[in-house]
Amino acid sequence: MILEIRNISKSFHQPRSGTLEVLKQISFNLGAGETTAITGQSGSGKTTLLSLIAGLDSPDEGQVILDGEDLCAMKESRLSRYRAMKIGIVFQQFHLMPHLSARENISLPLEILKQEQIQDRADAMLEKVGLLDRRHHLPGELSGGECQRVAIARALIIKPALLLADEPTGNLDIETGEKVARLLFDLVEKENKTLILVTHNPNLANQCQKIRKLDRGRLV
Repeated sequence: MILEIRNISKSFHQPRSGTLEVLKQISFNLGAGETTAITGQSGSGKTTLLSLIAGLDSPDEGQVILDGEDLCAMKESRLSRYRAMKIGIVFQQFHLMPHLSARENISLPLEILKQEQIQDRADAMLEKVGLLDRRHHLPGELSGGECQRVAIARALIIKPALLLADEPTGNLDIETGEKVARLLFDLVEKENKTLILVTHNPNLANQCQKIRKLDRGRLV
């Protein structure tokens, strides 16, 4: 198993209304190359679940086991490096560095990890997403669809054990979103990546092998 979610729960304290249980005893597994969609209404806990899986937050109880390691048991310094090596994330809002070119944005994870042949690897990823000729352009000079393709390339360049996508087409028009979705699933299949996709879009969710629905903090 690449990912094991074991009975994780998460609550937040709200000064006026007290404790809010966001996730309640969530468990599921993912094997290498499996794709799953997490769906549910706003407030069902999707974003919180993704943050816990990404190691950006810790559950109140339970374990997140990624590639055999318990993220919840790691100290922050080791967790940061492990996360950088093992998890690629594609956000709805792209989160590209505006002062860096497409190539530089894609290279950034490799720079952080002090890897080699960075420029060649970045260009290879740019070619896979069809943007090699735009490698010197800044995000402000690219369309929304092109920015998301850069973001996908950045997430995949580290060859992550797990790819997380949070509403990856939510900031795009329908036609562009469909093109980006086709590219994403094509690369996931070719690279044999394990994917968790959070989405409100049923057409996008149906492209995953499994759909898991969150309802008031529980998987149903």
